[in-house]
Amino acid sequence: MKIDEIKNSAQRLVLEEYFSGKTRAWGLFEDRFGTIRRQFVVDIDGKWDGTELVLNEDFTFADGEKSNRVWRIRKLANGTYEGSANDIIGVATGTVGGNALHWRYVLDLEIAKGRTMAVQLDDWMFLQPHGVLMNRARMSKFGIELGQITISFSKISEDSSNKKTAATNLQPYAVDSAKAYQPSGIFYKTATRHPNIPNSQ
Repeated sequence: MKIDEIKNSAQRLVLEEYFSGKTRAWGLFEDRFGTIRRQFVVDIDGKWDGTELVLNEDFTFADGEKSNRVWRIRKLANGTYEGSANDIIGVATGTVGGNALHWRYVLDLEIAKGRTMAVQLDDWMFLQPHGVLMNRARMSKFGIELGQITISFSKISEDSSNKKTAATNLQPYAVDSAKAYQPSGIFYKTATRHPNIPNSQ
């Protein structure tokens, strides 16, 4: 797929407009054999100052693990963007066209305590009607696909963000704390059956 193939879509994605304010997302990770290994919810607080978009992402996983990522994304010319985050190696690069964003970066994936592995993410986002943003990312190493991440984003209104049912106040999963994993990397225990990634329990 190429961004030029969908640049004439009727829907128009403006990254900094969509992610300004509060957004909630629901996602899952499938290994290369199609097995769902992790599910998660992300609460995102976005701020755009006219030059830089800062996304503060709070992850809650179904196993009880919590994690945080802060993206700093800069808008460049001709629909292009570049960004950085605490667990990203180098600079992420992206291009917007029509209703889509193509985003590529290298993730410093934690695979065990004190051990990380650099993996490539090829990430596509597609704006849908009613403010829904669909996200599909392929994770690979040395050209070998390790798995896919699927995420659906939805805007959280300012009114609802002040209610008890707001994303920031919800408990996304009922968790037995005695069985919860200890905090680690964003996709630790994704269990892709790759020899360097531990199986999930």
